[in-house]
Amino acid sequence: MTCTGWLCSLPRRAGKSRKECDEDNLCSKPNVNEEYLEAFRTKSFIEICNKAQGKFGKASTRKLCPSSTTSSSLPFCIHLTEYLLEPRQEIITNMMQSLKVHHLLVDYFEASLEACRCCDTILEGIHSMRLSCRRMTRVVKLSKRVFGCANTNDETQKDIYRELASFALQNNPLSLVSTMQFRDIHDRYMELLHRLKSRRGRIRRILTLKRVFKKVGGIALVTSHSIVLIALLVFSFHSIVGLVAAPSIVGGLIGLFIKRTKRVHEGLSKNSSERLCEQLDVAAKGVYILINDLDTMSTMVKRLHDEVEHRKTVADVCVKNGRSEILKQVMNEFHDHESSFLDQLEELEEHIYLCFLTINRSRRLVLQEITDKKQ
Repeated sequence: MTCTGWLCSLPRRAGKSRKECDEDNLCSKPNVNEEYLEAFRTKSFIEICNKAQGKFGKASTRKLCPSSTTSSSLPFCIHLTEYLLEPRQEIITNMMQSLKVHHLLVDYFEASLEACRCCDTILEGIHSMRLSCRRMTRVVKLSKRVFGCANTNDETQKDIYRELASFALQNNPLSLVSTMQFRDIHDRYMELLHRLKSRRGRIRRILTLKRVFKKVGGIALVTSHSIVLIALLVFSFHSIVGLVAAPSIVGGLIGLFIKRTKRVHEGLSKNSSERLCEQLDVAAKGVYILINDLDTMSTMVKRLHDEVEHRKTVADVCVKNGRSEILKQVMNEFHDHESSFLDQLEELEEHIYLCFLTINRSRRLVLQEITDKKQ
């Protein structure tokens, strides 16, 4: 089997780069793609990227933030949740202690915090993967110098094989959050969404019944007042005293009716059930968006994870084979797919920042619904 045939026989599940995907989908889903790309051009998204890059000194979104500078040494762990999450969790905790907040809203804030921590974990995997890619890039450059020379340096080839063996044995950095974990998060968030919608639906049904009863009660009130008014008018026409008292009696009844109607209307507009219904509605929308973001992230992580596993398999077979022509072919393959792989890593990182942005927007809206209605 030729070198090319041997490499092609290995399973490859790598996805396409963002550029290739955009070209393939341009005709089929132009509106969706445009909206997706537009989200990366918003001022708020660029601000959160710059804020994250300022935290750990790295220009991860090179295309969006060209003014940032790339650091040669990156911190191993990147914990951005406490830095990027808004409102901060301690503010939410203090608010819950001082205000009476529904337990489903508490669950929502906890879920959004968990999602941010999940994003943190994936960012750590991306960082580790970039460090690994840098090592493999140096190995590829070294192999080009080796194979470009007339006299092959056996010691240098041994160094290349050692690097490939080390790469094949290392844990996949993108397995920090497994497919099973993503599925578990998805199921729990779907359950939370169902509980939010169910509770909101029950409240709306109760409010609808109350409105019907109040309308029926209002009609009965108007009818009873009208009957009393007619009776008093009939009495007034048969009494001199009634003629004098009729205007004040009628005015008093009308004033009482207006006052009671106004009180009912004010009580309805400030009903705590309606406030809770609005809060649950905003939280449900936030969970729905969060589920979609995490599902997209899961697909992207799985795609990159499979690509890394493919590379590890190729490296392992190459080391065990030990043939120079196989090594050269492997190095060429790594070089050819490096740009596409890095584009996919960058796309995943951008999506994580977008997820941070949508989580913050949703948390602010829910907090605003709670605090504004309490005032």
